[in-house]
Amino acid sequence: LAILISLGNWQMERLAWKEGLIAQMQARAYGEPGALLPPEAWAEYVPQEEEYRRVAVSGRFLHEHEVAVHGLMPSGTRGNPVQGFYLLTPLEMAGGALVFINRGFVPTSMRDPDARPAPPPEGEVELIGLVRAPEERGLFVPENIPQDERWMVRDIAQMAEARGLDRVAPFYVDAEFDPTAPDWPRAGATVLDPPNNHLQYALTWYGLAAVLAVIFLIYARPRLLRRRSSG
Repeated sequence: LAILISLGNWQMERLAWKEGLIAQMQARAYGEPGALLPPEAWAEYVPQEEEYRRVAVSGRFLHEHEVAVHGLMPSGTRGNPVQGFYLLTPLEMAGGALVFINRGFVPTSMRDPDARPAPPPEGEVELIGLVRAPEERGLFVPENIPQDERWMVRDIAQMAEARGLDRVAPFYVDAEFDPTAPDWPRAGATVLDPPNNHLQYALTWYGLAAVLAVIFLIYARPRLLRRRSSG
C-alpha cells in the first residue's frame, strides 16, 4: 500500500514538473524572436536558460558541412512515423562564428541533396527558430559513428569536430516551419505540446492502492470477527 501511494505521489510531482515545463516552453516559443546568445557568452551557456527560446538569426549556410541525423517524422500515412533524416547545417554568422541549424526533416530517399525537390538556400539568409540543447544519447540509442556518416543523436560538439569546424555554438536552432518554403526539408521539428499523462498514471496508482485496501479489509474482517467471538 505504501509503495502504491508513493508511486502516485511521485506521478503528481511529475505532473507539476511537466506542467511547468510546458508553460515555460510555450511562453518562450511563442514570444517575439530575440537575439541569439553572442559568441562571447557561449562559455557560460546554461541549457535551462536558453532552451526553447525563440530567436532570429542570419548568415550564410555552409552546405558542404551538412550533417544528416537519423530520425522519425510522426506525421506519415495513417499516423505511422516516416523514417528519414534531420538536416543540421552550420550557419556562418557575421564575425565568422557558426551555429548549427536544423533545417528540417527529409525522407530517407532524399538524404542525397541531389534527390531533393529544391536547391538549398544560398547567400545571406534570415530565419527564426527555437534554441535547442544538444541531445544526450539514450540507453537504447546507438552511438554516432562519424567516419561512417551514421548520426543518431544531435551531438553538436561531435559534429563540429567531425567537420573540422571552430567557433561553433554549443546549441543548435530548430528552424520554424515556413508555409512558403519547399515541402522538403520540412522545418518545425520541435514538439511544443508533449504528452502529459502523469495525472492518469497517478490516479491509476491511487486506484490500485484503494483496491488493495478493500481486498485486505475483505480478507481481514472475517478473521477479526472470529478472533473476537472466540475471545
